[in-house]
Amino acid sequence: MADEPLVLGIETSCDETGVGIVRGHTLLADAVASSVEEHARFGGVVPEVASRAHLEAMVPTLDRACETAGIALSDVDAIAVTSGPGLAGALLVGVAAAKALALALDKPLYGVNHLASHVAVDQLEHGPLPEPVLAMLVSGGHSSLLEVTDITEGVTPMGATIDDAAGEAFDKVARLLGLPFPGGPHIDRTARSGNSVAIDFPRGLTSRRDLERHRFDFSFSGLKTAVARWVETEQRNGRSIDVADVAASFQEAVCDVLTRKAVDAASSRGIEDIMIGGGVAANSRLRVMAEERAAAKGIRVRVPRPGLCTDNGAMVAALGSEMVARGRRPSALDLPADSSLPVTDVLV
Repeated sequence: MADEPLVLGIETSCDETGVGIVRGHTLLADAVASSVEEHARFGGVVPEVASRAHLEAMVPTLDRACETAGIALSDVDAIAVTSGPGLAGALLVGVAAAKALALALDKPLYGVNHLASHVAVDQLEHGPLPEPVLAMLVSGGHSSLLEVTDITEGVTPMGATIDDAAGEAFDKVARLLGLPFPGGPHIDRTARSGNSVAIDFPRGLTSRRDLERHRFDFSFSGLKTAVARWVETEQRNGRSIDVADVAASFQEAVCDVLTRKAVDAASSRGIEDIMIGGGVAANSRLRVMAEERAAAKGIRVRVPRPGLCTDNGAMVAALGSEMVARGRRPSALDLPADSSLPVTDVLV
């Protein structure tokens, strides 16, 4: 174990300042400073607020991670950082910090993809990823199906959202129902006391015609609108809204589409393992439904614990560690922050 690389990872793509330290596939520290409370009053993430929060949190979060891991910064063998995709200003803070550390410590720098990092983090909990694996990434900004043959370079997109991401839909529906931001955890909690078949909300891109062009793609904009119209109609007619039933029925529609398409995508390629990552992967109903549907097709499901599903530095360190282990060439010190970095660019 001592011969495995000690890698520090920095994540600042959105509203979490994350610093993780791993040795091989062993997690030594996962320090996170969230600015979510600063954004809650706005009902969503404000880029300028996020960037300033990253600046203020970076050094204390680095110190906390090193203290937890029992190391000095000079002990690390490499530094990994999220280069994209994400909020441009937020990414710049992390990339600048990583460059400064790499230069000052004379350590190799790896600019990695945020989405691929969400896949790599599962190795910290369940060991090496099967190759190939079908990765379903669901978060506030992304809903993607990826065929992963080599986490350091072999990522092939199979499907993605064509409008709202699943996590974005959760946030918007939560706001509509008067639930706090971020919406995902609150809808999940509220839905447990509701009836998931009380309201038949639409399943986007699942009709026969849609499947011809968008078999593995997602659309949640229509579902969000359907929820808004249903609530508006009930209120206009003077009927009270059962928030738990709405939350449960909405959540059921999202999870139905996500799991149905993920299992179909894996089956179509003969892939026997599905890995679910991203913030929405923490949703309890999504986990249960994915397990049930995959098992019926003889497919295994891997989902990291909830704390590793949301944005964190551990996932970046995990991918960086894999880059070192597989001998990938480090990034240059003029590494850019790319807010629209495609998932096919695993290493920048």
